Amino acid sequence: MVSDTTGQQTSQEPPPQPGGPGHDHRPGGPSGPGGPGHGHRPGGGILMGRPFGVPIYVGPSWFLIAALITWLFGRQLADVLPDLGYTRYLIAFSFAVAFYGSVLIHELAHTLVALRYRLGVRRIQLQFFGGVSEIEKEAETPGREFWLAFVGPLLSLAIGGICWLLTGLVRFDTVPGVLLAGLTVANLVVAVFNLLPGLPLDGGRMLRAVVWGVTGRPMTGTVAAAWSGRVLALVVLFGLPLWGNAQHGSRPGTGESLLNTSLAAVLAVVIWSGAGTAVRNARLKEALPRLGVRDLTRRAVQVTADTPLGEALRRAREAQAGAVVISDGHGDPIALVKEAAVLQVPEHRRPWVAAGALARTLEPGLRLAVDLDGEQLLAALRTTPASEYLVVNPDGGVYGVLAVADVERRLSAVLSRH
Repeated sequence: MVSDTTGQQTSQEPPPQPGGPGHDHRPGGPSGPGGPGHGHRPGGGILMGRPFGVPIYVGPSWFLIAALITWLFGRQLADVLPDLGYTRYLIAFSFAVAFYGSVLIHELAHTLVALRYRLGVRRIQLQFFGGVSEIEKEAETPGREFWLAFVGPLLSLAIGGICWLLTGLVRFDTVPGVLLAGLTVANLVVAVFNLLPGLPLDGGRMLRAVVWGVTGRPMTGTVAAAWSGRVLALVVLFGLPLWGNAQHGSRPGTGESLLNTSLAAVLAVVIWSGAGTAVRNARLKEALPRLGVRDLTRRAVQVTADTPLGEALRRAREAQAGAVVISDGHGDPIALVKEAAVLQVPEHRRPWVAAGALARTLEPGLRLAVDLDGEQLLAALRTTPASEYLVVNPDGGVYGVLAVADVERRLSAVLSRH
């Protein structure tokens, strides 16, 4: 699965049986609740390496799905190779590792294409429902978007085909034969499931690219693919348990039936939420160019550090200002009074508290140019996290104060209108 800082991602998921569909883009591919370009999310798990300079992490949830695959595949081995005894679970665990190795190849395919298009890749993470490639930027054209999504399932199909060819060199009733057969089926299931036309799957991103190419509007493509993903989530929720029970002759209420239902429910939630996340991220990206510092900045009054807080707030009210800046004896700004700190001071105490005691010293990253907007603005806020920033004119003069709370409210308003 691919995921970008703007909110796209693609992933591969193992099939429940091992057969489970799915993405976040979790069955691999640039689709999914995410797509190229989200902000960095720390805590990726165990670092396994850095191929092509991209860190690969194995999340703690991977061990849960690996245990599930080991148990399910081990039970199947008991029917095919009954003489193995408990050794079958060691072989089943080897299958789980090999399967996730193919998932990693799927994700590396997305990564290589993203690097080829200079989109940037923050990391690859293997987790409960497969893999996620966090891509920093979104593809610039529908053609690149389509190829970025398609390359993951294509590699899974290729791996499945290679495993199938290799089965012809060994007997099926041997350990290599069983492992190759299992990898053939698992990779084909991953590829086919990821090609289903709904976000956050790779097929959803491919559908998005097609609609984008036809209409010329990426947002139209995202909405169409997201609604297709929601329909797909309902099909998975109700159809997967019925199909699984029919395949294995399970009856409702049995352990296997409950497992199928649980997997379907989790997968449906992942797909449904991923589709919604993709739409929100796309709308957010659309709104970014209209997000400007000048429009969001509060008027500010300047006072010295020893000015009583009550007096500073009185001056702000008179000037219809929403912020207070601390200046030195020459009138140069040196700190910003924090709104959160002001709210914690009872009103009767404000005449006795100096405004400077509630201020944060101005660091270089706390000064923003008045003409900053869009992605550049968000990048500046991420670089030096704070609750308030001093906004300055081109000549260095004070324009006002930008409160992060105002930025968040503006973005929330954009998302809530849809």
